[in-house]
Amino acid sequence: MHVLVTGGLGYLGRALTPGLLAAGHRVTVLTRGHPDAERPADVGLVEGDVRDRGRIREIVAAGRFDAVCHLAAVSRGRDSFADPLTYYDVNVAGTLNLLMALDDIRESVPPVRFVFASTDKVYGSRHVGALGEDVEPHPESPYAASKVGAEQLVAAYAATGAIGAVTLRCFNIAGAAGGRADTDTARIIPNIFRALTGESPYVTLNGDGSAVRDFVHILDVAAAIRLSLAAVRVGEHRVYNIGSGTASSMAQVVATAEAVTGLPVPVRKAPPKPEPQILTADNGRAVKELGWLPERSDLTEMITEAWNAWNT
Repeated sequence: MHVLVTGGLGYLGRALTPGLLAAGHRVTVLTRGHPDAERPADVGLVEGDVRDRGRIREIVAAGRFDAVCHLAAVSRGRDSFADPLTYYDVNVAGTLNLLMALDDIRESVPPVRFVFASTDKVYGSRHVGALGEDVEPHPESPYAASKVGAEQLVAAYAATGAIGAVTLRCFNIAGAAGGRADTDTARIIPNIFRALTGESPYVTLNGDGSAVRDFVHILDVAAAIRLSLAAVRVGEHRVYNIGSGTASSMAQVVATAEAVTGLPVPVRKAPPKPEPQILTADNGRAVKELGWLPERSDLTEMITEAWNAWNT
């Protein structure tokens, strides 16, 4: 297939494209303002912003893609409170622009396979334990709400029969791929590394660090996207949780980083927050229907790979 990957030069996009190429697909990456020198080998590159409806129409019309992996997004939940319009503009309007571009050519091409990368943050904090896909979303930030809105757009358009779609609600992505680690300082592992290397004075833990979350290897997420492309059914929209299903406390993440690096992590304890104690993925639907397994999502492995990449 000819696959368009939006946000394809980001953390997840760079992990995804080599696997797509290895599977025999032709890949074109949509990126916003990155220099041509950053293009991965054997990957086509087109520049454009998902907010630019005219440009997206041009790209989709020229590419005549068989599939789209829509990864482009802004994704910092806390930042979204200060700038909600940008989050809705990129995440909702950007998705709308992409779907409208596909609609422009629907009479001349077969239905496109569409995989949308969403987030576990759509569930909010009302629920505790292993979250299944049937749990009703309760977004608690403009970021999460924008992802819910985009999911609804994809589902509504798939119901017309114009595309087949899968939404993947990804939990806390970690690890490294192709020598690249996550550098998003809104997440705990990059913040631990920054504290270890002196880029920040400490990493902050809420309360005693006993809150439990689910971490999943970036290459396992990439595998889920590839499997989803094969599983898409025209006229349907299916949702899958992509998480390891393993509970890791914030204190355990810090302790594992210390064990991996041999260095003490400076920690600052903040007052506890009113947040769920345990949030993990019930990934049974993805395992059963996609044949997906989180084969690399061991916490020690993820932190080791990320640390090695961080220092290269």
